Amino acid sequence: MTSELLDQALVEEATKKSGLIWVRGPGVPARALWHVWHEGAALVVGDGPGEQPLPALADGVTADVTVRSKDKGGRLVSWTARVVELPPGSEAWQAAVADLKGKRLNAPDGEAMTDRWARECRVLRLEPTGSTAPMPDGPLAEAPLPSPATTRGPVPAGLPRLLLKRRKRR
Repeated sequence: MTSELLDQALVEEATKKSGLIWVRGPGVPARALWHVWHEGAALVVGDGPGEQPLPALADGVTADVTVRSKDKGGRLVSWTARVVELPPGSEAWQAAVADLKGKRLNAPDGEAMTDRWARECRVLRLEPTGSTAPMPDGPLAEAPLPSPATTRGPVPAGLPRLLLKRRKRR
C-alpha cells in the first residue's frame, strides 16, 4: 500500500513539473507531447490543424507515458495510462480546456482556439492506472521520427565570407 502511494505521488509530482511527456500508443513509437496535469491526469490536445498529433491514442486504449526531468532531461518515471477522450462541450471538457488554453503557446487564433478545439481537435485525459515501469538498464536512444519540419539545409555560399569578416574586425 505504501509503495503504491509513493508511486502515485511520484507520477503526479513528476508529471506536474515536466513540460513534456513522452507517450507511446499501441503499435507506434513514443512522441513528445505538451500537457497539463489536471485533477489526477495528464491532459493533451491535438489531432487538429496546427496542433500536436496524437497517433494511436483513442478512447479506452492504454498508453505508456515517460516523464523527464525539466532541468536535466533524464527519465524520472514511466507509467501506464488509460486514455479517455473528453466529449466537446461536456463539463469535464470545459474544465480541461480552461487549464489547457493557459499553457498553449503561440496559438494562431488566440481566444477563439477553444472553439477550434471543439470543432477540429481531440482533448484526451491520460489517467494513471497505478502501475509504473522499472527503470531501464541500458540506453533507449532512438532515431528521431520523420518530419517535414526541418531547419537543416545547404549553407549559403556567402556565409563563410561574412563570418570571417566579423572575426577580422574585432
